[in-house]
This record gives sequence, structure tokens and C-alpha cells, in this order.
Amino acid sequence: MGIKDWPNGEGPREKLLRGGAETLSDAELIAVLLRNGLPGQDAVELGRTLLAEFGSLRQIMAAPLQQISRIPGLGPVKFAQLQSAAEISRRISREKLQRGTVLTNPDLTRDYLMRQLSDRAYEVFAMLLLDSQHRVIQFVELFRGTLDAASVYPREVVRLALEKQAGAVIVCHNHPSGVAEPSMADRRITERLKCALATIDVPLLDHMVVGDLEIVSFAERGWLN
Repeated sequence: MGIKDWPNGEGPREKLLRGGAETLSDAELIAVLLRNGLPGQDAVELGRTLLAEFGSLRQIMAAPLQQISRIPGLGPVKFAQLQSAAEISRRISREKLQRGTVLTNPDLTRDYLMRQLSDRAYEVFAMLLLDSQHRVIQFVELFRGTLDAASVYPREVVRLALEKQAGAVIVCHNHPSGVAEPSMADRRITERLKCALATIDVPLLDHMVVGDLEIVSFAERGWLN
């Protein structure tokens, strides 16, 4: 039985319209997003299949096309639907942290970075450029790929800080594994960036490492003193 054959009011779209999106299960939210299922499998069952395969909504959104395509019947079209939803979420988050927003609340920064980076299937190194009053100037993605000492260029961080007339900088990157604990390479990179920015009198306020459900702050660990 497909969703169209369910009793009136029992489909996920009807439930959403009646009680709000928060009343839907993860599988039902995926069903609304994907619109239809596969032969012999309605959209909700397809949602359950995706959750069983990948483990969570975050992991589904982070999965590359080749992994999504391993599920029979799924391909570029449904992958594009999933990626579109993930990007909408990131852009909504960016609107909350527009130019001029004052970072007085650490939770705002954490929520913003979690939305930007936690569902990426690859490592992203980025920076938040702030003015002297800790108001947001710009969020910039600098590098993608495996993070090591050779892939992060302090001169590029310094160049952007000068170009945007930043008064302070927060750098961040994600761990696609979901484990936020920084590596020794992360600590070495941070020290290099801190020293490079010090040459232009721009403080490095923090380096935040984004995992699946947590963010590790170098400043909170006392590693930037």
C-alpha cells in the first residue's frame, strides 16, 4: 500500500499540515521531502531504509551520491532533493548570523557552526572574521579536504584578515567521523595561525572543532593562552 492509499489524514503531509512538522518522525520528514517512494516501498518505508542504512538524519544529509546510490532505486534526483534541504538549513542559519551580529553568546556561535559544518562528508576549514567589537564581518570557507599542516596556509588567513579589516578571528573545522576531539595536527595548525595573526595584531579568539553532536573549543580548553 502506497501513501496515496492510506486513510485520509494519515499521510505524513496531512499530519504535518494538521499538527506541524515537529509532530512527524524522522522517516516521515524524509518522506515529505522525497515526495514518493519506490516500487513496493512507500516514501515512509524509504525513509526508514535510509535511517537504517546511515543511522541518523545528519548522516543521510552528509552521505555522498555514491553512497546514496547504493540503495536500489535511489540516484541523482533524490540525492539532489536531500542536498537542497541541507543547504536551505545552512542558509537559514547564515541569515541568523548576518554581518553586524555581535557574538556575545557562545551558544549562538556553536549553533551556527554546527549547522554549517556538522553534516559535511568532507573536512572544511573556515574562519569567522569579526570586527573589534566582535561583530560578524563574514564567514569564509578556506579549504576542503583532509586537514594537515600542508593544507592550511597562515598567509591566506592573514591576507583575509587584512583585506576585511578584521579585529579578531575565530577559525573552525569539522571532523566527518563525528568525533570532535582535536588531533595533535589540529593543535599545531592552531599555534601557527595564532602566531601568524599576532604579527598583524589580530587575536585568534578560538578554534572550534565540529563533530556529530558536539563542538570542542580550544579557548575553553585553555589552549590559546
